[in-house]
Amino acid sequence: MSDAQFDNLSRTYNNLGYTVNPEGDGTTLVGDIRQIVMHNGQTLMDRPKRVDNRKRKKMGDAGDLDNFVGPWGGYEGEGEHLAPEGGDELSGPTEEEKIEAQVASTVKPKPKDTEAQHGNERSVFHGEQERDYLGRTYMHVPADLGIDLKAEPGIKDCFLPKKLIHTWTGHTKAVNVFRLFPKSAHLFISGSMDTKVKLWDVYHDRRCLRTFMGHSKAVRDVTFNNDGTRFLSASYDRSIKLWDTETGACLKTFTTGRIPYCVKFNPDPSKHHLFLTGCADKKIYQFDVNSGEITQEYNQHLGAVNTITFVDENRRFVTTSDDKTLRAWEFDIPVVIKYVAEPTMHSMPAVTLHPNKKWLAAQSLDNQILIYSTTDRFRLNRKKTFRGHLIAGYACQPSFSPDGRYLTSGDSEGMVYFWDWKTCKVLKKMKCHDKVVISTEWHPHETSKLFTASWDGTVKFWD
Repeated sequence: MSDAQFDNLSRTYNNLGYTVNPEGDGTTLVGDIRQIVMHNGQTLMDRPKRVDNRKRKKMGDAGDLDNFVGPWGGYEGEGEHLAPEGGDELSGPTEEEKIEAQVASTVKPKPKDTEAQHGNERSVFHGEQERDYLGRTYMHVPADLGIDLKAEPGIKDCFLPKKLIHTWTGHTKAVNVFRLFPKSAHLFISGSMDTKVKLWDVYHDRRCLRTFMGHSKAVRDVTFNNDGTRFLSASYDRSIKLWDTETGACLKTFTTGRIPYCVKFNPDPSKHHLFLTGCADKKIYQFDVNSGEITQEYNQHLGAVNTITFVDENRRFVTTSDDKTLRAWEFDIPVVIKYVAEPTMHSMPAVTLHPNKKWLAAQSLDNQILIYSTTDRFRLNRKKTFRGHLIAGYACQPSFSPDGRYLTSGDSEGMVYFWDWKTCKVLKKMKCHDKVVISTEWHPHETSKLFTASWDGTVKFWD
């Protein structure tokens, strides 16, 4: 048997369910009896080919513009059907059928119910009393710790942490984002893939103070305003919610119809009612908290926007994106003032600002941290590159010590790396978690205390 014959029999069996018995004399068929009877036992090669006997309509005279149909005229008898019994003429659709077709074509499909609705939010206080005997809530900065939590950060020299002090547990899934309370850092919030945002106490009982519930999908980012009285939470349910930190009430819900990847309040006190959000549709939207309206759109990126960082005394901001570029903008002016893109660049999904405000540390997905200046040129500092960790595929948030001497970052294997800012050498690496360490943050008023948040659902405190 030749290869062509074998292929013919094999295709016949795969398509029709029967074939010629290769062990027989060539006349015996095996397989589906119904198909054998239907096709008279013919193989695919033996079956007659279809012949198109339809006649094309005449193209007509090209000089006659009204009657010339050309090669688009179709076939004779095409699109026609006989009239009902008793009629002699060909009939088209009735008036009722035309009306039904017109109505069906104008009805818009219902939008998918993917956006979270406002009004279903709630929060739970975890404690006996919300106020102490002096009427103070957990927002009051404690003064009985022997530490001045209202002092300027970075006035003391920092040292590398050595041991674990405390572990906060409560999230049922991975912790996605971690933010310290502004200035005092006596509280912190964490957003998780379990759709919840939790507020925790750093000192005293070190327990969960309040849980904020209202998102229907994982929380992507959270950010405090300047005084910590409110915060925003962005979620994969395509909504951004404004919460009152003290009462737990949800004040407003914002949405662009796209997934928000990052949110950031404008730190300028005169523009603190405005915030920016970078979304999956490559745009950065500027919202007014008071009106709830979008007041500006920044549309230059070619990929989802990952980070927003304010620089130059909050007059400008820098964004990074999945398009592997870094772009600088003047606030409220949707024109890029600096565009940084090189063939060797990778996406930079996490960025942090140096305490002296002169440098940006960008976590690059080729397993290194790059340093950019925050001046007019936004130039890459090629002398400062921090390597050694493995973060490819993860947006691990780096952090500087308050005095600016150390740079830290988690990695995909649960390690935390410490680099010297001047020499760029790895000073220490420490196994902190079982899964990805997604965020590290130094306490601004302590000399050697570090927070680490991980996808194992915990936040740890090191000294």
